[in-house]
Amino acid sequence: MLTLHVKNETAPLEAVVLGIAKSPGPIPTIEEAYDPKSKEHIRAGTYPLEADMMKELQAFEAVFEKYGVKVYRPELLEDINQIFSRDIAFVIDDILVLANVLDDRSEEIKAIRYLVDEVAPEKVLEVPADARVEGGDVMPWNGKLFVGYSNSEDFARYKVARTNEAGLDFLRQQFPQWELHGFELIKSDEDPYRNALHLDCCFQPIGRDQAIIFPGGFKHQEDVDFLKEFFGRDRLLEIDREEMYHMCSNVFSISPEVIVSENRFERLNSRLRERGFTVESIPYHEIGKQEGLLRCSTMPLRRKYE
Repeated sequence: MLTLHVKNETAPLEAVVLGIAKSPGPIPTIEEAYDPKSKEHIRAGTYPLEADMMKELQAFEAVFEKYGVKVYRPELLEDINQIFSRDIAFVIDDILVLANVLDDRSEEIKAIRYLVDEVAPEKVLEVPADARVEGGDVMPWNGKLFVGYSNSEDFARYKVARTNEAGLDFLRQQFPQWELHGFELIKSDEDPYRNALHLDCCFQPIGRDQAIIFPGGFKHQEDVDFLKEFFGRDRLLEIDREEMYHMCSNVFSISPEVIVSENRFERLNSRLRERGFTVESIPYHEIGKQEGLLRCSTMPLRRKYE
């Protein structure tokens, strides 16, 4: 049986699902695109190529191999984008939650069925039809569960609204031992500079007691104030709107000391190193053109806790 254990975002990683870029299908039309950044690159003729995205994922996998992490991959589904494994499932404690994603992406869950079958049935939880939750919006953090979501009006209005109030209530009911904090996010189907697709597009804990944050991704100032008070202002690494656009908060922690980041994030990577982190920088710019980056491409199954 497959053992699951995730209590936070940064404990030493032991096993992870990493997305694949082979056979992602034809370049989508504007109408088929899920997010404003993809639309931007479709219009510009700069949408990423399969070969380039495969190279970037190979670089990511090489870092996992360097640190002895067990890597699982989705099974190949022809002509389907399977890069962003975080959205379709996530682990809280020892429970695997199968997300209720966009109808256009429902096929992706079939590609990890072989892993789901290795998990004890009582440890698998399916999000009900009336609730919507995607893994990019869910962050376990040592007894607190940070969740990005949209209210009913925004959820009905925006395609980029991926987690609703029913999803928030579902997590609260299923994980009563966790202190849940929901944060409404700013959404835009057309402007990637004004869109926090998921919570990890504007916020992510790092290390043992720090976090990266773009305050402009949150709909309510009181949520930003809460996070500043919870972490401490000096332990929040604030990024600007341009850095948010390039997905600077969407790095990935292999341990409290080691962060995988994009090699073009020069200011962020310098600041992380100044704070004592080991930064494994890799090329990931092409994948970022689809408004997802390193955290989006990974679904941790097991981290190590003393």
